[in-house]
Amino acid sequence: MTKLYLIRHAEAEGNLYRRIHGRYNSLITQRGAEQIKALARRFEGERIDAVYSSDLARAMATAASIYAPKKLPLETREGLREIALGSWEDRTWGEVETFQKEQYYYFTFSPDKWSVPGGEAWEEVKTRITGAMTDIARANDGRRVAVFSHGCAIRAFLSVVLNVPASEITQIPHYDNTAVSLLRYENGKFELVYGGDASHLSDELSAFRRETWWKDETGTDGRNMRFVPFRAAAEREKYLARYRDAWIKSYGSDIGFSDIYHDWAVMRSIKDENAVVEGILGDKTAGMIELAPEVGEDEGRGHIAFLCLDEAFRRRGFAVQLIGHAVSYYRALGRDRLSLRVTRANTEAVGFYERCGFAVTAVQTSARGDVLIMEKGIKLP
Repeated sequence: MTKLYLIRHAEAEGNLYRRIHGRYNSLITQRGAEQIKALARRFEGERIDAVYSSDLARAMATAASIYAPKKLPLETREGLREIALGSWEDRTWGEVETFQKEQYYYFTFSPDKWSVPGGEAWEEVKTRITGAMTDIARANDGRRVAVFSHGCAIRAFLSVVLNVPASEITQIPHYDNTAVSLLRYENGKFELVYGGDASHLSDELSAFRRETWWKDETGTDGRNMRFVPFRAAAEREKYLARYRDAWIKSYGSDIGFSDIYHDWAVMRSIKDENAVVEGILGDKTAGMIELAPEVGEDEGRGHIAFLCLDEAFRRRGFAVQLIGHAVSYYRALGRDRLSLRVTRANTEAVGFYERCGFAVTAVQTSARGDVLIMEKGIKLP
């Protein structure tokens, strides 16, 4: 008999930024790093003889929770990868919810009917992960094995083990990041002992317990942004009002504020419509982000020139999706880190950026107060 712990990866960028990451490679978040520590503590006294993982970065990083402290080699298997999402890869969930409603419904409630260009068929996912799990189980008879994979891939495998048809996939719940399922393999069959246990995570570490989309019969919660180009030239007053408001919050008055910031936004939006965008929630504009790709290009750095949320959407956890747009944009350009400027006096903004993984790299002193230069790495391992 083989004992297999099947474990979902820790929170990664796609989970935090609400972007669609199947085969798209992404990094573990700060919360994810803490989840990995909690998972390591869970298995501290548990005998594990071998560790296998999907070859995607987020799964391998999570696997380090077990193989590193136990000084075991890590074996990777392509068969454990997440479902390939084709033309959906790295798009926002808000976009497909809005413009591909039928396919979003199929993906959520009847994945055998889901089909997008370049996407992997549900039956293919089931076949490959079941094959990978079977090979691992047979090669480790009498041993205890930890296997690291992904949310959809794990549900596909368990649908085989539990004989659940695709039309009834909701019978298999979504599992939290680093959730553990225990299986036994004997006489050519898998038996699920328990599924999706995340008791090692505190409420603070479990983003999943605060989410509501998985409880809703529509499979969504109305919190997924999509991004549209901001018409900087036509929306001059709107832009300046937002920028002036942010300036006053940072410096206490609008002294030193200039219309030139709008001129720069127009220039950037003309060069690339995705450099200056608004975040849309449902049919409402929630905020905007302006990227300055000309800044730091020779250093491999991407710069965020301006980020804001409109008043009704502040302090509600939406701003991180704007950071997600910046990460996606600059990673595609080959940049390895993000930078931004924020006044030290704007403690709320500083705290937000720190929670997003930014750290202070320099301080510029002026008559209006200190300006912090903050950076965040986005390079994949």
